[in-house]
Amino acid sequence: MPHLYNQYIDDWVEIQDRARALPLGGLPPAPGVRVQDNAPRVLILAPHPDDECITGALALRLHRELGFRVAAVAVTLGSRVDRQTARLEEMHQACHFLGFEVIPAWAHGLDGQTAIHPRTRDEHPEAWAEAAAALGRIIAYHRPAVLVLPHDQDFHATHIGTHLLGLDALGTLGPAFRCQVAETEFWQPMATPNLMLGCSPSDLADLVAALSFHAGEVRRNPYHLSLPAWMADNVRRGSELVGGQGAGAGPDPFATLYRLGTWAQGRLAQRPGNSRLVTTHDSLANLFS
Repeated sequence: MPHLYNQYIDDWVEIQDRARALPLGGLPPAPGVRVQDNAPRVLILAPHPDDECITGALALRLHRELGFRVAAVAVTLGSRVDRQTARLEEMHQACHFLGFEVIPAWAHGLDGQTAIHPRTRDEHPEAWAEAAAALGRIIAYHRPAVLVLPHDQDFHATHIGTHLLGLDALGTLGPAFRCQVAETEFWQPMATPNLMLGCSPSDLADLVAALSFHAGEVRRNPYHLSLPAWMADNVRRGSELVGGQGAGAGPDPFATLYRLGTWAQGRLAQRPGNSRLVTTHDSLANLFS
């Protein structure tokens, strides 16, 4: 027998069907903020073009609320050689929409023929060391206050490889280099996130719109339209993973989970026992001043 929840599900399916007809990219840039040349920087290590949008809620809030300058490093352009030029262009368009910069890693010495996979680290240590040194030069030049990269169990080989390469690159910078590190999740959830960051509907709309610029990818699989559902589920998981078992849901309908740590003295130190639920009404200044 039909009931009220049938209507709820029918409405949800209808919204998804309508959204499939929305244009991919082609939008004017989202309203920007004035960023000083000497502003603190966020550097996103994107395993593939599109990851800067999927996990970009923290970077976007730092940019808009605290005036941080954000740049995304295209660590790889995907395995399909025939799509790499287009994927880089799509990344430029998506980042331009959000007010982010793009750093093509190959233009700074990262060999595009080196597979950024854990097995490359084990089987081809010399090529891996060269890639880590190239990425280390990028990090040293931009001196980010916050480095964003996937967590170490994010399932996809390139995501895990980007995590390992990022830490190895940091290791080339010597014991004096220090920054905050925000680990992200997408393919596999983290067991121990320590930050649930609320994402406003307007920021989420901009992230979905930016993701739509990656048209060659979302045409085959419209995963930009599932980003709101993913962020809603992050609220379900994060309320208890970060807030503690039995905690109620946070006040925001959407959130992204991160694991914050600090790179100092040549290693990544986690923040045990210092979990935070940061809503859209909370200032980020206490965490990222």
